[in-house]
Amino acid sequence: MSEAKGFLITFEGGEGGGKTTQIVRLRDRLTKVGHDVVVLREPGGTVISEQIREVVLSSKNVGIAFTTEVLLFQAARAQIYREIVLPSLSAGKVVLMDRSRDSSVVYQGIVRGFGENLIEDLNNISTKNTYPDLTLLLDLPVEVGLERRRESGKVDRLDMESTDFHRQVREGYLKIAHADKSKRWVTVDASKSLEEVEENIWQAVQKRMGRS
Repeated sequence: MSEAKGFLITFEGGEGGGKTTQIVRLRDRLTKVGHDVVVLREPGGTVISEQIREVVLSSKNVGIAFTTEVLLFQAARAQIYREIVLPSLSAGKVVLMDRSRDSSVVYQGIVRGFGENLIEDLNNISTKNTYPDLTLLLDLPVEVGLERRRESGKVDRLDMESTDFHRQVREGYLKIAHADKSKRWVTVDASKSLEEVEENIWQAVQKRMGRS
């Protein structure tokens, strides 16, 4: 858990799970009850991190080496944590992140084969040993998620990977969520309606924040 005064909530999961939509809804609910909320995405969130995002996710860069992918994601993460995440937590704010360290564990550690331990070591350097207080896994069948993504018209380099790649991503997320000993993971059925997903997320957030 983070030692800061604030509260860090990350949204994780494969493509098409509705993370962006649900983050906005949660932000509005938290703001309404008096919290100072910061919303961020990875990679991105700062001038430097957004430039890195353009490189690492561009569909033009299908030939990018996996090692380059690993290090670029970590570079973007180090920048956003230094500039925004850690100062916001120190100021007592609630930080909502569309992906963070666990994405690297799944995509690069498990699916790309770099190993969970190596990626976690890099994560600890990039985040200064900061873990989310709550991680919401928006889980749904791969085919449903990819179809939603295609319908949105937003396709990046990782979206272009094979269906098998995305199945491995889902399995990776479910594996680490199931193995979690910290109890920070909550799995949400993202195949339900937007309103049902929103309500399930809100209940999980209230329960966890009320405990802190």
